[in-house]
Amino acid sequence: AEQSGCLIELCADAIAVEEQVQGACELLGFDPLYVANEGRFTAVVHPDDAENALSILQHHHPTAARIGNVADARHGRVILRSAIGTRRVLDLLSGEQLPRIC
Repeated sequence: AEQSGCLIELCADAIAVEEQVQGACELLGFDPLYVANEGRFTAVVHPDDAENALSILQHHHPTAARIGNVADARHGRVILRSAIGTRRVLDLLSGEQLPRIC
C-alpha cells in the first residue's frame, strides 16, 4: 500500500482466523494479523476479475474469501474495518515478528 500509494481496506469479518488461534492470541495479548502463519496467501486481482478468481479459488479451497478492496486514494496505508464499523490503520510491525514455532 505504501509503495503504490493506494488505500487498502480490509474487512475483519472476512479474514479467516481459526477459533483456537483467536483464543490463543486473546490469551497472550497478540493480534492474529501480526502472528506468523503458514498456508495462507493474498491475491490482488482487478475488480472485473474478482468474482471469477474467487470462484476458482473456492473450487480448490472452500474457505477462500474476498477480504477487502484497493482504492487509488493516495493514502498509502491499510485500513481494517471491524464488525461494528470502526476503522483502524494496520501499521507495519514496530519490532520483531514472533518466530515460527514448529
